[in-house]
Amino acid sequence: MSLTATTIAREVAARRLRAEDVMAAALARVAERNPALNAVVTLNPRAIDEARALDARLDAGEPAGPLAGVPVGIKDITPTAGLRTTYGSPIHATHVPGDDAVVVQRLRAADAIVLGKTNVPEFAAGANTWNTVFGATRNPWNPALTSGGSTGGGAAALAAGMIALADGTDLGGSLRLPAAFCGVVGLRPSPGLVPQHPVDWVWDTISVAGPMGRTVGDVALMLQVMAGPSPGAPLGSSARGRDFVAAAESRPEPGVRVAYCPDIAAIGVDASIETRCRAAAFGLSDVGALVDDVALDLSPWRDTFITLRAEWFLAAMAGRLDRLDDFGVNVRANVDAGLALDPRALAEAHHARGGLWQRLRALFEDVDFLLTPTTAVPPFPVEQNFPTEVAGRPMRTYVDWFAPTFLLSLAGLPIASVPVGLDTRGLPVGMQIVGRPLDEEGVLTLAAVVQQRHPVALPA
Repeated sequence: MSLTATTIAREVAARRLRAEDVMAAALARVAERNPALNAVVTLNPRAIDEARALDARLDAGEPAGPLAGVPVGIKDITPTAGLRTTYGSPIHATHVPGDDAVVVQRLRAADAIVLGKTNVPEFAAGANTWNTVFGATRNPWNPALTSGGSTGGGAAALAAGMIALADGTDLGGSLRLPAAFCGVVGLRPSPGLVPQHPVDWVWDTISVAGPMGRTVGDVALMLQVMAGPSPGAPLGSSARGRDFVAAAESRPEPGVRVAYCPDIAAIGVDASIETRCRAAAFGLSDVGALVDDVALDLSPWRDTFITLRAEWFLAAMAGRLDRLDDFGVNVRANVDAGLALDPRALAEAHHARGGLWQRLRALFEDVDFLLTPTTAVPPFPVEQNFPTEVAGRPMRTYVDWFAPTFLLSLAGLPIASVPVGLDTRGLPVGMQIVGRPLDEEGVLTLAAVVQQRHPVALPA
């Protein structure tokens, strides 16, 4: 199924396509590709019936929602009423929620059809999607390689044509990393723009929910549906008067100032990835952008993220501490790190996060956007939990290799990962577009231009 979500919604609304036929095509694609990829782990047994019901309503003259008939994959940490939600953990292997999460409610209200649940690492801990409940998700470009994580199932299902949109979350890069590895688009919105309810830690200011799609326009359309405050989420940001779809269809103003940094984490970057990103960034001068290299080293804040990530896992898992021995290695290591936190170190980390914000705020006084590679490495073997070195340098922990995304998570800025072509191995390369605070519109505008200039077809 290669149709975009935007096209599906338009054609179903106009009755030139039937939602049932769209869903049947998506399910056929799942039957064809999913056995090798393991991207969709639980199918919605009511998907065809829900599509037929939508067709009947539209045939009767009811107005179509903005996502009419669009097959959507829901990340397996997002609750879905009556549909198994395991969090990738044996603790919840048979868990069936009674209610939809707010984002699922909004997608359904927009007439999207939930195809099923997409695979995750246990409790979304890690950037390689595997767990002991369902196993590993493989990359559609090369099934021997990882799809990334933690929204790896969603990214792989998109790239393989099983779904047209994917729901996701992003703590340290979970929307951006798999998007880069699978050649699709992932957007990390500003905290609170997409409400997270229910969640285990309602005052979380680092992890966000957001959209993933094959095109920037599709991501903008999904964000339009997902965004806006909810009574169930204390952190909220209004979307009133904001038109993300129009932004994705716009062009950047002449003279827009773009800064490019090849290695914000100072860990090294694969040469083929950096070459692609640099060409895409400086190629924007052809559309009137003013592009310059910038020296930006955010590595001093690496330990800040490690500390706050430990706090995050401890807070999120607080209700399950009596099941510590049942957690997998990644989750257990993070919870143990949280339990061992020194209060003074935690206080220092929170203050240091403010210093990172001030550093980036100063940067954005002089530029409109920051561009940098999404990943430092290409997709690695799926059996490998994490790469042990980057550009010949050994990594200290299993998260070091995705510092280019997690360092930016701390700042709470809107960030998209957009494909910029294929590397010398024939694998997708993603570039991050970082915008000013609350400027999702600007990020979508620039990302759409980048994608138009560097189209990446679906893998065979």
